[in-house]
Formats: sequence, structure tokens, C-alpha cells
Amino acid sequence: MAQDTMIEVKNLVKAYGGLRALDDVSFEVKRGEVLGFLGPNGAGKTTTMKILTCFVAPTTGEAKVTGISITDDTLAIRRQVGYLPESAPLYIDMRVDEYLRFVAEVRRLSGETLTKALSRVIETCGLSTVTKREIRTLSKGFKQRVGLAQAMIHDPQVLILDEPTSGLDPNQIVDIRELIKSIGKERTVILSTHNLSEVQATAGRVIIISSGKLVADGSPAELEADRGGARYNVQLVSEGAEAAEVKKVFGAVDKVQNVEVGDASNGELTVVVRSKGNADLRKDIFNAVVDRKWVLLGLERKQVDLESVFRQLTSKSDGAVSKN
Repeated sequence: MAQDTMIEVKNLVKAYGGLRALDDVSFEVKRGEVLGFLGPNGAGKTTTMKILTCFVAPTTGEAKVTGISITDDTLAIRRQVGYLPESAPLYIDMRVDEYLRFVAEVRRLSGETLTKALSRVIETCGLSTVTKREIRTLSKGFKQRVGLAQAMIHDPQVLILDEPTSGLDPNQIVDIRELIKSIGKERTVILSTHNLSEVQATAGRVIIISSGKLVADGSPAELEADRGGARYNVQLVSEGAEAAEVKKVFGAVDKVQNVEVGDASNGELTVVVRSKGNADLRKDIFNAVVDRKWVLLGLERKQVDLESVFRQLTSKSDGAVSKN
């Protein structure tokens, strides 16, 4: 494993009877990288997180965290990893400071090291105003902050966060996102979620998993350019514009990926043209319309975003990995 590689996953398989929750998954995460781990519900995200944190053993395959195999020394890995599951593991009858001290002691911190660790996570996670309050009295946003603090109390090199903004209101989501971005400047972070805006706001790289298979790997911009391109919504007067000819003409335009022609309705023909990459095809489409003497009613360009790429890859996954 390369020196700056913090997590290495090779051909990971997790089977439950005849069901493969993970099916030959491989990827790496570098030091200081914030990785967005995307997938629909049931895709295998949480299973992957549980394997990397040594809560679940894989059926076959290999995984290393900070160079340590998950089959060799699980305690050593747990010392290097901070984990925030979707439901934060909080003892709500405790005060915030009592709970964090308890977690620190479980992590075998003591004396000045423990005191400094408490001060660090309280400041980093913005908990100074609630340290003497019982956790049960806190808002969901502050409870998530306490969950992050417990994951960071032992100063781990790797943070694994599973749906960290689940159930939060918009203001709380923004606060937690900013906190994750700040944390990611110093640590390797895996952010497991199905919230696309969360990934775009925090992650520099994205992995998409669907039905247990890795289907995409790259930065959000790379995935949008490689799998997305742009979508052009074209409206024509249907008279004189036959669907088959329209599809053939637009399909012949350079850098067009595919053409979808809808049914004529109210004298209009709606056409969707998808491009390869980010080339702007509006001029070419307009010229093609003029050359055929069709009547153009509308032409709109929409850049395909990460949401469109996600839907494309997870609705019809063919197991082909897009990697940039």
C-alpha cells in the first residue's frame, strides 16, 4: 500500500446467504481526502462502513486501514478510526462533558492527554455552550455534534461518517457540513450518504455503489462531464418535422450522445438531445433546424448534474465502473 494511502479495499464481497450485499468492490482513499460514498438505500454503503470499522467481517476480499489488514489487528484499526454511525451512540442521561470523558477513558486516555482531548473536540465541534447540559435536552443538531466529538476524541487519522446529517433541519445541515469540511482538512474522511447536495458541498471525490457493485469513481465534476454532459430540450412545430428524420438529423450532430423524440402533441414535437462531455451544441442544433426549414419553438440547455448521473447509474447499473 502506498505511503499516502489510508484505506485500501480489494475485491470485497459480503454475502448473506444467497444475497451479495457487496460484490467485488475495490477502491482506495488517500491521506487528507474527503470521499463521498454514495448509493441508494440497500446499495451496500453501511455494510462497507461496518467492514472498515471491524464490526462485520467480509466473506471474501481484503481491506486495509492505515496499512493494517482488518483480519490482522482489529484493535489497532479501531485506534486509528473514528466512527459515527447513522444513529449516534449517545448516553442521553449523561451531561455532554461526562459522556465525552467516559468515551475518552474507554479509549484509554488519561491525565493531561484526556484533558487536552476534551478541550480539542469541544472547541472543534462547537460544544462549549452545552458541555454541562444533559444530552437528552439537546437539539438533533447538537446531538450530532456530540456524536462527531466522540468519534474524534482519540484523534484518529480516519473518520467514517454514516449519514451524519440524517434528520437535521436545513440550518443544522449547513452547520454539520461546514464542520465536516473543516475536519477534512486534517484527516481522511469517508462520508457515506444518499444526500447528493451534501457530497457536492463537502467531498472532493465521489464513489457510487449500486446493488453491491462499484459503478463510478471520480470527482463530482469528472463524473458529470464523463457520464453527464448536457441535456438540450428542443421544441419544434410538428408539421413538416417527422420524428424519424428529426432523430437522424440531430443524431448526426458532432458530440451528440443520444436523441429521444417524444410524441407530437398540440402541434409540437418535443426532442431531448444529450451531449458527450461539456461541449455547447446549441448553435449546431439551431443550424440543423434551419437547414431542414423546421420551425423552432424553444431550445434550452441544462447541464447534467450529479443527481442525474446518480439516477442514471443506480437505476440501470450494468457493473461498469466509470473511473477518472
